[in-house]
Amino acid sequence: MNRRKFLISSAALAANRRLLAQTPMPMETLGKTGMKVSKFCLGGYHMAVKGEETAIKIIHRALDLGVNFLDSAWLYHKGQSDEIYGKALSPAMRKNVLLMGKAEKRSRAEAMSQLEDTLRRMKTDYLDLWQCHQVSEMSEVEQILGPNGALEAFVKAKEQGKVRHIGFTGHRDPAVHQRLLDAFDGWETIQHPVNLIDPHYLSFIHSVMPNARKKGLGLIAMKSNAMGSITRNSVAAIADCLRFAWSQKPHTLVSGVETVEQLEANVLACKTFKPMPPAEITALLERTRKGEFGSKIERYKRAEKPAASLPHNDGEAV
Repeated sequence: MNRRKFLISSAALAANRRLLAQTPMPMETLGKTGMKVSKFCLGGYHMAVKGEETAIKIIHRALDLGVNFLDSAWLYHKGQSDEIYGKALSPAMRKNVLLMGKAEKRSRAEAMSQLEDTLRRMKTDYLDLWQCHQVSEMSEVEQILGPNGALEAFVKAKEQGKVRHIGFTGHRDPAVHQRLLDAFDGWETIQHPVNLIDPHYLSFIHSVMPNARKKGLGLIAMKSNAMGSITRNSVAAIADCLRFAWSQKPHTLVSGVETVEQLEANVLACKTFKPMPPAEITALLERTRKGEFGSKIERYKRAEKPAASLPHNDGEAV
């Protein structure tokens, strides 16, 4: 790099740091929960990929930058993600953040056991949001809603004050989301993929999102980069992925980062976000429709051919 390029790069880096420090974090009301959440939610799986020390640095830097919504799940790194929050957050910090946990077990007893594990690991006596994790098949919906199903644990935990709000997540089939959404009016949040190829196949944006918005649920977007597949396959740049996702007007976007530098870049994108106008969105979708989409890129979605379907746990690399 020559001196001129170095000086330009250094000046740009300094300007970005000033923007990060001086620009307030955009906040949204998470639907009928009433909670004020940062439009950037720290993803609980990826922050722990490079180990505990790095994860704690990411968490502390996220708090410095105004992030107040922190994601985790019982299965992430076999409980290590939950444990990292327990180590990273002092009692004073805990009062100023909103912690999200998840349980993927479908029976009342097993889901409640996972909640107790999460509370112990996080060193807290309550979660701000507890979600039924990665619901993928109609058979799971029947288990959740049936006698002694996980829904009973979610309702009971809220009554007991162990969780403040409840919701569910999934990424495989929007019809499953619709069934769960319409079956119970007590859900307060919903989490699903929001990205620039989702509209082309089994679209959560087109089917689930309007219904959830109408019911007043907190809208939590995820997989804006389809677990890295969009950028890895040169479908679009990460900046376009983030901007498109926020332009769909979720209340917050769960974003996975593995380094402090990635965190700062994504938070800067959030703090300086300007919505895509409709014409730009239309042009982008027309372009992405001409390339690869469907389960070849969104590998977590139900495959066009069942035999080609690949199992995927939310948060795992693909």
